Amino acid sequence: MFSESPIKRRKSTRINVGNVPIGDGAPIAVQSMTNTDTMDIDATVAQIQAIQDAGADIVRVSVPTMDAAEAFKSIKEQVSIPLVADIHFDYRIALKVAKYGVDCLRINPGNIGSEERIRAVVDSAREHNIPIRIGVNGGSLERDLQEKYGEPTPEALLESAMRHVDILRRLDFDQFKISVKASDVFLAVGAYRLLAKEIEQPLHLGITEAGGMRSGSVKSAVGLGMLLAEGIGDTLRVSLAADPVQEIKVGFDILKSLRIRSRGINFIACPSCSRQEFDVVSTMNQLEERLEDVVEPMSVSVIGCVVNGPGEALVSDIGLAGANRRSGLYINGERQKARIDNNNIVDQLEGYVRDFIAQKEQQTPIDIKIVE
Repeated sequence: MFSESPIKRRKSTRINVGNVPIGDGAPIAVQSMTNTDTMDIDATVAQIQAIQDAGADIVRVSVPTMDAAEAFKSIKEQVSIPLVADIHFDYRIALKVAKYGVDCLRINPGNIGSEERIRAVVDSAREHNIPIRIGVNGGSLERDLQEKYGEPTPEALLESAMRHVDILRRLDFDQFKISVKASDVFLAVGAYRLLAKEIEQPLHLGITEAGGMRSGSVKSAVGLGMLLAEGIGDTLRVSLAADPVQEIKVGFDILKSLRIRSRGINFIACPSCSRQEFDVVSTMNQLEERLEDVVEPMSVSVIGCVVNGPGEALVSDIGLAGANRRSGLYINGERQKARIDNNNIVDQLEGYVRDFIAQKEQQTPIDIKIVE
């Protein structure tokens, strides 16, 4: 049971990255970035497909050289998900991938040289109907801003961002989104809050270089959660030193926790204690692994005792309340006559979940088969 989020989104203009709408109330897009060598076409295509299978809306690919641009052409022809080309300094690479069908250019206008070169990129983006993402990073601020502010500050990131924005405005180009990332949560959050007041374009959220799987997920959840809860953000990436597939999973978990967007099962499970009537930890580990392929939004509660079990089950699509030997089963908040054998919980719950999804997809009344 996935209720609507109480969060009021910041108003923003709409751009499109391929067939994915960004901003103006569109679902917050979740994206990641390949970490393969772009020149290794097969490996990059395989990783893009894995990221897409995990639920990503957009994938970013680094294109550092003209040879990589040629590889990008082949990669683009083999995948269906919208691709963003990550480009620094060399405007010719941007012109090349624009011809090859890139869906968005990640390039900072102020870093690619003369006004003539900037105009060439903007004109190409306009011609091919490609948006631009401006990406400001606390670790690579312009030297004069480092000297002016002494260290990265929200105001420094804002000033850097607005320099690039002013270039695009001067060239009458408004199809862009922008990020002001930093590895420090408060620095990034402060910069995004300032930027949200200055422009109407969509904002791409991220806590850059957040760290490994555990620490990076926590840092990203805290930082992105603060912004999303304030209605700030139109697309996001969780930046982890981990498999990019994990970035997508964590991104959806963050959105799911705020009831902004749901994909897959929202598990509610107790941390377990001496009251548990079955091994909750083992049960949850197995269920998460077995049901990883489920994309249908739904909630499943697995509680080891009758203290909180019935209450959580009442607000879940499928709920389990632990009891001696056979635990209580709830479907759509209603207690079922059938009970689940505590010695075979994983098999039975997986069966109930898959039956629930199948019957929901067929738009038929839920009639869960009883597993004895």
